[in-house]
Amino acid sequence: MLGSHIQNGIDAARQVWSRIPTSEDGVEEELLFSTDRNGGGPESLDYEVIENYAYREEQAKRGKFFVWYYVMLKWFFSLLIGVGTGLAAVFINLAVENFSGWKFAATFAIIKHSYLAGFLVYTIINLALVFSSVFIITQFAPAASGSGIPEIKGYLNGVDTHGILLFRTLVGKIFGSIGSVGGGLALGKEGPLVHTGACIASLLGQGGSAKYHISSRWLPIFQSDRDRRDLVTCGCAAGVAAAFRAPVGGVLFALEEMTSWWRSHLMWRVFFTSAIVAVVVRSAMGWCKNGNCGHFGSGGFIIWDISGGQEDYSFQELLPMAIIGILGGLLGALFNQLTLFLTYLRRNYLHRMGNKVKIIEVCLLSLMTSIISFGLPLLRKCTPCPTSEVNSGFECPNAPGTYGNYVDFYCSKDNEYNDLATIFFNTQDDAIRNLFSAKTIHEYSAQSLLTFLAMFYFLAVVTFGTAVPAGQFIPGIMIGSTYGRLVGMFVVKFYKKLNVEEGTYALLGAASFLGGSIRMTVSLCVIMVEITNNLKFLPLIMLVLLISKAVGDLFNEGLYDEQARLKGIPLLDFRPQQYMRNVMARDACRSRQVVSLPRIVKVADAVSVLQSTKHNGFPVVDSGRNGGSLVIGLILRSHLLVLLQSKVDFQNNSLPCELEGGPISSRHYISDFVKPVSSKGLSIEHILLSDDELGMYIDLLPFLNPSPYIVPEDMSLAKVYNLFRQLGLRHVFVVPRASHTLGLITRKDLLIEENEDPDTLELQSTSMSDLYCNGNLASRHVQSEQQPLLHSLLISD
Repeated sequence: MLGSHIQNGIDAARQVWSRIPTSEDGVEEELLFSTDRNGGGPESLDYEVIENYAYREEQAKRGKFFVWYYVMLKWFFSLLIGVGTGLAAVFINLAVENFSGWKFAATFAIIKHSYLAGFLVYTIINLALVFSSVFIITQFAPAASGSGIPEIKGYLNGVDTHGILLFRTLVGKIFGSIGSVGGGLALGKEGPLVHTGACIASLLGQGGSAKYHISSRWLPIFQSDRDRRDLVTCGCAAGVAAAFRAPVGGVLFALEEMTSWWRSHLMWRVFFTSAIVAVVVRSAMGWCKNGNCGHFGSGGFIIWDISGGQEDYSFQELLPMAIIGILGGLLGALFNQLTLFLTYLRRNYLHRMGNKVKIIEVCLLSLMTSIISFGLPLLRKCTPCPTSEVNSGFECPNAPGTYGNYVDFYCSKDNEYNDLATIFFNTQDDAIRNLFSAKTIHEYSAQSLLTFLAMFYFLAVVTFGTAVPAGQFIPGIMIGSTYGRLVGMFVVKFYKKLNVEEGTYALLGAASFLGGSIRMTVSLCVIMVEITNNLKFLPLIMLVLLISKAVGDLFNEGLYDEQARLKGIPLLDFRPQQYMRNVMARDACRSRQVVSLPRIVKVADAVSVLQSTKHNGFPVVDSGRNGGSLVIGLILRSHLLVLLQSKVDFQNNSLPCELEGGPISSRHYISDFVKPVSSKGLSIEHILLSDDELGMYIDLLPFLNPSPYIVPEDMSLAKVYNLFRQLGLRHVFVVPRASHTLGLITRKDLLIEENEDPDTLELQSTSMSDLYCNGNLASRHVQSEQQPLLHSLLISD
């Protein structure tokens, strides 16, 4: 009987859960919405090196000095990214702490004379700060709304969303975060700091912003998507290091959550950038300790030192700690699903009504947050301060408007405090510090913690996804530390003989909720250890993270993955779907018709192809020596647009151009073909051509990629998927089986000494060396004549 009731309850829960739409339900409509509003959805990035004639000519001119200079410049930019991100984090924290300090000081001073006047002042200040944030976002930098992590994750996955790395986005992110967090919304500034670091890295890489006349001419510009990708990765790690003062956690966050690829050289630069951020932040905090930063005080940069807390734990405590992990997985998955549902409604219905609706929505949420945070503490009775023996090291009650535990909020007696106001009337950083604090047993009542948990969970759900910069790290820590401290209170009550600290369980609760929502493990574990300065709890944090992630994965994906799909960002996951192992490459691209161009293309034909298709890559076909067609490479849409706009490559006849003598280098550089960062680039509608120009021709051979990646038609789609993701590709040619093999490359063929000539080396493969031991030149001739025809083209645009 009991088993049937449990099964019926599980079935009912699943039915209710299934009624909430998932990310897949809104992807198609969101893509249409994005296209209608912005004139085009996200676009793939060209991480592959285009080894055309101009590229090879430019590489041949570069000597060893240029290589060393290029490497040193990358390290110098890593230094600048660390300094810039650190200074941005210092500025944001100083502004938030001072605005919050002035707000609380004015409110507590006025409360002594009039409660209503204090409430009005508190509400007006919050409303003014929040209005400034939403006004900046809606009128100046719409790409700066939200945390920005899904967009940056998509960028590092190979998808560019318009506007995410522009200068105005950086400005909107910084000042918008100050307004939204300083205004008391249930949001954090840590997620936006990741986006801030990425914007700083991108702007440094391109030399600034040409639109706002902030650019440097003395530094070479990293204009390729591959170089920008490295710099943006450094910026992401710098953002996490600045947000949490966790340099190692920042490196692991970029590795685990953001990037789709990794290299050892990049690891060193990312680590160096995070170390620079730590130095800048530490220096700023040392300067602020001398009273130079106003209300900064002990707040600001997160460091919740609990090294003086619980020294050890027993086997009996593992059960309540496992319960914390289960709670984190359930509440985190529910948070993801609810925020996904509300974001779906906002983007497809509410926000389509215009910017005025966005502003009104955020202002109403600000009023509601102020009413809740100001009114709920009045419903709780003040609590007598604990004795000095129990409360060693803490002042009770705390002076009004200052940071710390035991806040006096409208208490009639001098030795009383309001435990709910201790959480509400502090900045989020200080509220978490209070919840984590050791030697404060019985500071909070269970009723106050339950009240705060329910109301803050509700506020975090309804606020996330509004038109303001919004991070989820700090709200997640607030929610998790609240129910974690609740569990700790029960442990203290039932395990009276154990040296149990409620703050320790608050830490584990924070880790469990983040693990159940964001689904990070290694990087989150290191971040929690760094911000608490206590290695003793590392095994416990690992335990709750594994449990919460496993429970959360039963219901949905991580928060950033869900939000990315809802926004129409086509992320490639770490592993292909199971069905892809039974699908061939030819089957996957059968629905797309291949649009190819001849080597000598008429300008009118090229314009017609660009106007009639949205493809970003076109195979180029030439006639072979035997009269058949021969695929000679791939030309990108962006390259074609550059050629049509410049018009310097137009010729009157349909004869091949002469490559000998280097005429191409005098007309174009590699930088001419690079699309501006985070922008739409050229469009065929903006290129004006006369009738005479439309009748001319272009030889595409010098500008195409002669060595695109090719897969056989019967390769499984799973292998193609891995190739796409690990190499960061945009196009792959699918060809029929070749008639014969030219050679077989092994590991030995790749281990060539620097002083050896590759043209004089024979193939090392024992199976093919007898066939092609007379030299590689003949093999090259065979390859150029016998290259198979293109079967079809698999494009990820």
